[in-house]
Amino acid sequence: MTNELVSVITPAYNSGFYLADAIRSVLAQSYSNWEMLIVDDYSADNTADVARSFTDSRIRYLRNEQNRGSAFSRNRALQEAQGRYIAFLDADDMWLPDKLEKQLAYMQSAGCAFCYSNYSIINQAGKHIGKDIICPNSMTYSTYLKDTAIGCLTVVIDRKLTGDFRFPSIRTSQDMALWLSLLKQGYEARNQGDVTAYYRVFSGSSTSNKLRAATDVWRVYRNIEHLSLPYAIYCFCGYAYHAIKKRL
Repeated sequence: MTNELVSVITPAYNSGFYLADAIRSVLAQSYSNWEMLIVDDYSADNTADVARSFTDSRIRYLRNEQNRGSAFSRNRALQEAQGRYIAFLDADDMWLPDKLEKQLAYMQSAGCAFCYSNYSIINQAGKHIGKDIICPNSMTYSTYLKDTAIGCLTVVIDRKLTGDFRFPSIRTSQDMALWLSLLKQGYEARNQGDVTAYYRVFSGSSTSNKLRAATDVWRVYRNIEHLSLPYAIYCFCGYAYHAIKKRL
């Protein structure tokens, strides 16, 4: 396996309570040739203090001059990123120690441009809850429209194969829109096969969050992908089926 640089993109907003866990999970990686770009989206808490408390030279802290949203923050990091490979980790999530090593080995052996993996769900306290999210073996544009299973925290993209890319300037579901853009170009996303990350969920407004997520998916169908109304309804039925199945 070649020792290519990986740029880890981490947008952060009022994330001081969890950011240290995310950073430590990157520091613990068995694959050590990485840079971590933390973009603080004008936080009002101690996010800056937490980020700056880590003195490893591979960690870079950037701060937006006003709150711009996660798409802007990720795109700012992408503009600064030096790595061939781009990986994503939100400030409240974590990776397992062999995450990068496993996915890079898989990508290089398979010639894969767009890789994801399975992941576990944890609560606010970091306790494992529910069953692991096991994603399909591969995803194309048409299959992803009906099953938005790819977790952003597991994605690694080879920019040497895809060229530069950016998240669309929308407030929500930017990752879904970007994945569709890449898949639409003919790239196939492939599952490395292991659980490599922890996705943190928060108690409280779970019902409203699900409704908001469903609304966001619909907007991507109609406003970004410009699907016809009948095809959008068809895809949305698939999305709803897989969302319910994931929770059974």
